[in-house]
Amino acid sequence: MFALLATVLLLFQIVLIARVVVDWVGVLSPAGGARIGGARRLVHRVTEPVIAPVRRVLPPLRLGGVGIDLAFTVVFLGVVVLRALLLSV
Repeated sequence: MFALLATVLLLFQIVLIARVVVDWVGVLSPAGGARIGGARRLVHRVTEPVIAPVRRVLPPLRLGGVGIDLAFTVVFLGVVVLRALLLSV
């Protein structure tokens, strides 16, 4: 049972990494971002229900003109730690 949950968390972790990639492609290459719009919507649809509640408690950190989404970092680290705990049982 723990192995199954760890596998689900691994898949979610991969989707979180995909979110970073598609977001950066959209920022760095607007033309490329338009091509991956469907993938971006899918990745956000899967990850946003987990990230949004954390973001309400921990809003993005503004550093000048740049915003750092700490909620994403907290969720990602939480998934890594939870997965490690499940695999150690």
